[in-house]
Amino acid sequence: MNREITCGRGEALSRTDVAERYLTVAELAAEDDAHASRNVAVGNAVLAGIAASDALCCLRLGRRSRGQDHHAAVDLVRHVDATLARDLDRLLRLKDTAHYGDQFISSDKVISSVRAAQRLVEAAREATRT
Repeated sequence: MNREITCGRGEALSRTDVAERYLTVAELAAEDDAHASRNVAVGNAVLAGIAASDALCCLRLGRRSRGQDHHAAVDLVRHVDATLARDLDRLLRLKDTAHYGDQFISSDKVISSVRAAQRLVEAAREATRT
């Protein structure tokens, strides 16, 4: 079920703060190439990307996705920026494996996931500065 909630600058600032903290944990975990650390890095990169996307949508659209349908969130972000929507989509495709799976994520996917999260978080930071 797709749900959207209204939000504004205050929520965007909060979600950006959360995104930055998830990203910090993702970057720290990415420094360790242990199998479990890679999943932790990607899992936190996913959460950083979601929080940053929420912030961007709050600022630019006045609403954000609040349901289990992650595709709806990607569609909302697409209204803000198509490249960032692709970054979010890439992250969300790894969410189940990172958070719930019994497979370990490759080093390459860690690098690309952290970079995608960094782009989303930087976009949220920039948007909240203006």
